[in-house]
Amino acid sequence: MASTSQTRTERTARLCAEAARFMRDHVLSRVSHDLRSPLNAIHSWAYVLERKIDTADAAAQRALAGIRTGVEQQVHLLETLVDTTRAETRKLAIERGPFALDALVDEAVNDARAALGDARGVSYTVHGAAVDPAAASVEADRERLAQSLWLMLVFAAETSEPGAQIALNVSATATSAQFEVKWTASPQTLLDGALPHVLESFALAQAAEPQEAGRAAWVLSLCQRVAEAHGGRFDAQPLVAGETATLTLSVSATGG
Repeated sequence: MASTSQTRTERTARLCAEAARFMRDHVLSRVSHDLRSPLNAIHSWAYVLERKIDTADAAAQRALAGIRTGVEQQVHLLETLVDTTRAETRKLAIERGPFALDALVDEAVNDARAALGDARGVSYTVHGAAVDPAAASVEADRERLAQSLWLMLVFAAETSEPGAQIALNVSATATSAQFEVKWTASPQTLLDGALPHVLESFALAQAAEPQEAGRAAWVLSLCQRVAEAHGGRFDAQPLVAGETATLTLSVSATGG
């Protein structure tokens, strides 16, 4: 029993680390994008000023030189630190292979229970219907899908009241699979220090903030990247207290 408990703890730690790694990648991507626009504008205005300022004005020329140097230093930092750090997850390679869908779902639910579900007293119920008999086995990156599904289930627990009901609806055909997690949102629980948590505090604080239209909480970036790598889609509805929240992961489940 102790060995099983240790294995579960290690598994939870690895899953949390992967979620944090992809969230870091997303944050760095935002930083890189949001800083480049004003830096480009500063560089352009410096060029305009250069044409307007008297070349004999030494102080003005030093100021322009300082502006250019500052811009070049910031761009260099973005290229050598931010972009280099992102390189590992920028292009997500997946390893497709056939696996049983039911076993994947059972594993993800059990991992989610062990990570936070049991501690919060939430109940996970699974509903599934294979439209095609061939859907009993799908071809995709099993580990990446397991990570994404685990994160969706844990995020639902993080944003639920203790004892809540969380539903996982699974549907599949011979060519695609969809996982939909539904629960009653309670976003205030993200910042409740009296409750157990498994996701890191920075992720919880950001998820508690109002999200931009069409955007998911940063901690769910792993789900977004895995969906895209499989030619699929990830959708997250805004968290509104007392209303039904939904996370949906759809993927192509063939090698094509």
